[in-house]
Amino acid sequence: MFNLEFGRSFLLALSAGSVFVCNSVSSAAAADVALAQPSDNIDGPSPTIIDLRRNLLNPEVEALFFHSMNEIFETRNVEAGESTWGFSRSNGMLPSYEIDGEFFDYAAFAERTKTNAFLVIRNGKIVFEDYRNYTSETERFSSFSMAKSIVSILIGAAVDKGFIKSVDDVVETYVPELRGTGYEGVSLRNVLQMRSGVDYDERYDFGEEPSLAAQIHEMAIVQNKERFTDRAQGLTRKTEPGAEFNYATMDTAVLGRVLESAVNKSLAEITSEWLWRPAGMERDGYWIADGPEGVGRALAGMGFNATLRDYGRIGQMMLNEGRAHGRRVISKNWVRESTAIKPFSSDQAEGVGGYGYQWWKLDTLPGAYAAVGLGGQYIYVHPASNTVIVKLSYYPIKDSATLTKETMSFFEAVAQSDLH
Repeated sequence: MFNLEFGRSFLLALSAGSVFVCNSVSSAAAADVALAQPSDNIDGPSPTIIDLRRNLLNPEVEALFFHSMNEIFETRNVEAGESTWGFSRSNGMLPSYEIDGEFFDYAAFAERTKTNAFLVIRNGKIVFEDYRNYTSETERFSSFSMAKSIVSILIGAAVDKGFIKSVDDVVETYVPELRGTGYEGVSLRNVLQMRSGVDYDERYDFGEEPSLAAQIHEMAIVQNKERFTDRAQGLTRKTEPGAEFNYATMDTAVLGRVLESAVNKSLAEITSEWLWRPAGMERDGYWIADGPEGVGRALAGMGFNATLRDYGRIGQMMLNEGRAHGRRVISKNWVRESTAIKPFSSDQAEGVGGYGYQWWKLDTLPGAYAAVGLGGQYIYVHPASNTVIVKLSYYPIKDSATLTKETMSFFEAVAQSDLH
């Protein structure tokens, strides 16, 4: 069963951190992908758009906004290829599940946990697919911090292809302008594990004295006046690299910057060429962009958007140890290494919760891991049962701990049930 005490600590980090942070930047790669939604105001987004962006996490409109990001943000397109990785289908009956002594079926689960779309893949076949609230198979849903796991996949591809020599390389090898900051001497492994040691508090206080994270959110994402990682150059060291887990979207932003600098291409191009096309995704995805028009780049830590089934293909590729659409996309070694979960502290019980290379451990089923995003976005992989589950939701932030507990109860029930 889902560990509630772990869930509380997990959501303290995630409910702040995945809201909107992260970006990937590079001075080396040219911004050659056109804006999907060009602004009619050369000075930036209009006051109306700014107001809409500030209301993104308003519970009254989340069900709509979470699959309409390209209507209110600048974006960078990620092209799919001409050939799609198709799934066969097998009808499966989803089990009921227990929460607080009561049993519920899927219909109740979907409403209780604010579900927009839900997918179950067993043994490589789609056994259940559901779209709610006027969504459809062509809708592209926000990943929020599931995007971090996509960045992890791309870092692995960069290692496989030799653009990154080793995850033990230090950050400034690829981003020299971070010398003299808290990131100097920090390995990519430390950053992948959210153990950079950088003094960054993922706290979003939007009052008269906004926190640093709130300032970055407002200036980079809402108003597009600066790049998300611009302020990384002012960060200092708090703890020794590798010593402590500290959830920080800035870490993933730096990974995005490493990718673009190492490969000398934009993150949108890298995502398309190394993941989206070879894995046979069926529809273009897109990254939300930060910064001024013509300058802003993909928000690596929260900004990716895709269809339900394409998120399922990511999970199935991981379950297949890096193979998709009849070809190898990332190495088996990277899949295993990136999903090897490290407990948050040395005194924590194994299997209760932890973090890999931008992948979470949320439940107690052996071997299971997940990409997780704010508001109830999940790609859940359970290798023992050959199961992939994708849930795209619109959790109110204040209810995240309770809804995460319930979601994990249902995921465990599905993973352990006979869906043939």
